[in-house]
Amino acid sequence: MRFLNTGKRFFRPPVGKNNENVREQWLQTVLQKIPPGCRILDAGAGTQRYKTFCRHLRYVAQDFGEYNGEGDAAGLQIEGFDYVRLDIISDITAIPEPDASYGAVMCIEVLEHLPEPQLAIKEFTRLLEPGGWLILTAPFCSLTHFAPYHFSSGFNKYWYKHHLERNGFEILELKENGNYFEFLAQEIGRINSLAKRYTGSRVGLLRRLALWTTLRMLDKFSRRDAGSSELLCYGYHVLAKRLPVL
Repeated sequence: MRFLNTGKRFFRPPVGKNNENVREQWLQTVLQKIPPGCRILDAGAGTQRYKTFCRHLRYVAQDFGEYNGEGDAAGLQIEGFDYVRLDIISDITAIPEPDASYGAVMCIEVLEHLPEPQLAIKEFTRLLEPGGWLILTAPFCSLTHFAPYHFSSGFNKYWYKHHLERNGFEILELKENGNYFEFLAQEIGRINSLAKRYTGSRVGLLRRLALWTTLRMLDKFSRRDAGSSELLCYGYHVLAKRLPVL
């Protein structure tokens, strides 16, 4: 997003633009902790964009394989969605694999697309060997996307604590991604395209300058932030380990 004013160019402040990058950097770091040769399930793998981080692992891609990039045309969709070649096509709550057949399971930005996400956690418990790694991310708050396969706007850290602990997991990391000011800036960054789509209007020069000023303010507040993620953030990154069955 660029803002022009009498020949001077105003570039969009970086606040609100690092959601995806931070998540991928965290995921890549965590996956490197898993011992080489470990069998890992990418549950809800979609386009398998994280397969490249799993070159040292035995990677298995699972998905239900029914999203076509258009959905029901509501909300945000992704054109040209390509599953490539899935290893397993199944419901994520009933994956046709034996008990304790994986050393690691990752499920990245998928839980909001499940009618009953807690059942997926139960299935991951079944599939993981004792001591196995579980890697989860999901939005804290999200716009409608991939509809009609969008059932929850997001998940708080207390959801993870409740469902992981009751399924026999020890949470090793539970990290917030972003903060209140970052999230607001992310959504302000969508205003131009969404105004055009839903109102038929474009954001004019003066309004662009107002948005730029707001983003500058949010950038300043985000740099000084001291805990606003407890109210709102992009989402949580979770690393857990399945405890041995006593």
